[in-house]
Amino acid sequence: MQTFDIIKSVNPKKTFRVASVLGKFDLQSENIVENFKGELNIDFDWKVGLIVGKSGTGKTTISKQLFPDSYITNFKYEAETILDDMPKECSLEQITSTFNSVGFSSPPSWLKPYSVLSNGQKMRVDLARAILDNNKLFVFDEFTSVVDRQVAQIGSFAMQKAIRKSDKQFIAVTCHFDVQDWLLPDWVFNTDTMTFQSFEGQKKNRPEIKFEIFKYGDKTIWKMFAKHHYLSHTHNNAANVFIALINNEVAGFLSVLHLPNRDPTIKKVHRLVILPDYQGAGFGIKFLNEIGKIYKLEKWRFTISTSSPSLIYSLKRNNIWRCNHFGRTTKHKGLSKMEHSGANRITASFELK
Repeated sequence: MQTFDIIKSVNPKKTFRVASVLGKFDLQSENIVENFKGELNIDFDWKVGLIVGKSGTGKTTISKQLFPDSYITNFKYEAETILDDMPKECSLEQITSTFNSVGFSSPPSWLKPYSVLSNGQKMRVDLARAILDNNKLFVFDEFTSVVDRQVAQIGSFAMQKAIRKSDKQFIAVTCHFDVQDWLLPDWVFNTDTMTFQSFEGQKKNRPEIKFEIFKYGDKTIWKMFAKHHYLSHTHNNAANVFIALINNEVAGFLSVLHLPNRDPTIKKVHRLVILPDYQGAGFGIKFLNEIGKIYKLEKWRFTISTSSPSLIYSLKRNNIWRCNHFGRTTKHKGLSKMEHSGANRITASFELK
C-alpha cells in the first residue's frame, strides 16, 4: 500500500498587485495551502493503472510524489526519423515489433521525424519509447489530452493490449474519464474524491464499437488511404473496393482482385489499410475476416499475400487462416513491374479455410 499526505504551500511576495487582490477580494492571507491525502492499495499483480480527476485536484502532484523515477511528461525527439530516436541499445526488430504492438504500424511513418506525426501517432510513439526503455514502470501525465476523444479511446485500448503483452507496468494520468472503459485498468484512483478502486481479478470487456462494412463504387477514395499503405501507393482499378466505418467514421479500406489468368477460383486481397488512428485494436483482421466470409459463401477461395510483419503475426495466430507460403519471393516471368518490386522480401501467403 502506498499512502500520501502532501501539503503544498504558496506564499507569494507581497507586491502591489498581490496586495491589491488581497484587499479587493478580502482574502485573509496570501499563503495558499493545499492538502492531498489518500492511499493506493496496489499490493497485487497489476499491469495498467489510472489516476484520473479534474484539473487542479492533485493528479500531477500525487504522481510525482509516489512515482518520482517513473514520471514522464514527454520524451526528447531530435533525429530525422522516429526509428533513430528509439533507444540505441534496441535492435531494429525490437523497435518495429514494439511499433506494431502499440498500433503504430505504418513503415512509411517510421521514416518521418516526430514533429510531423499526427497527435494520435505521437501518443503511440511515446508509448513505444517508454516500452523500449529499461524502466519496468512508467507514469504518463496528460494522457490523451491533445487527441480527439474517439482517437483517445481506440488508442487507449490498443495501448493496454501492448502493455499486457510486455513486462511493463503503466499508469495513465488524465483529466479525461472517457478513457477508463477503453484502458481497462486494473485499478483507478479518482483525485476528485480521493478514492481508490481495484478491479483485481475482474473480467474486462471493451465497450461496444459500431463497425460497418460497405461495398464502395468510387475507387478514388483510395487517395485517402494510399499514403498509409506499408508498401505501395498504387491501386488496380479493376479491384472491388470495400470501406469500413468505425462509429460512423471512415477507418478502413480493402480491395479484392480476381486473377483468372492465374487461378479462376481465387479472389485475392489487393490492398488492406486501416487508418493510423484506428490501428492496434484488431480492426484489420476483423475487416479481412468479414470480407473473406462473403466470398467464401459465394464459393470462392479467398487469399492474401503480405509482407507486413504485424499482419503476418496476426494471421499466423488466427486458426481460420492457413499459411500456404512463407519466405522470400523470387522474380519470375509474367509478374508486373509492381509485383517485381516485392521480390526478395519476406512474404507470407494465407488462405481462408
